[in-house]
Amino acid sequence: QVQLVESGGGLVQAGGSLRLSCAASGGTFSGYKMGWFRQAPGKEREFVCFISTSNGVYYTDSVKGRFTISRDNAKNTMYLQMNSLKPEYTAEYYCAGSDSSGPSSSPYTYDYWGQGTQVTVSS
Repeated sequence: QVQLVESGGGLVQAGGSLRLSCAASGGTFSGYKMGWFRQAPGKEREFVCFISTSNGVYYTDSVKGRFTISRDNAKNTMYLQMNSLKPEYTAEYYCAGSDSSGPSSSPYTYDYWGQGTQVTVSS
């Protein structure tokens, strides 16, 4: 059973930075595509970014140039470095993983999910 555990969320002022981590256990992490999603209150879960097994990356337009996704297969961990944060980025952030193919921006193509970590950006 694959388990994903996020950490690193918190309260930060606009313009600040946070680094989220997603630790994986119970599976072959290097073989999973991994993604970050977020969900704000009253809104649907939305795609943030993705990293492939070969370290290809893709970001939603609103975070390009601000967020950096990375992975360390030796540590079974994925990261999300978030800089120049905006209040509209306030949400619960979830990491997700899958060993299957499919559109990386669709949550339906991911099989494993973490419990989420709250990111709050104050203005």
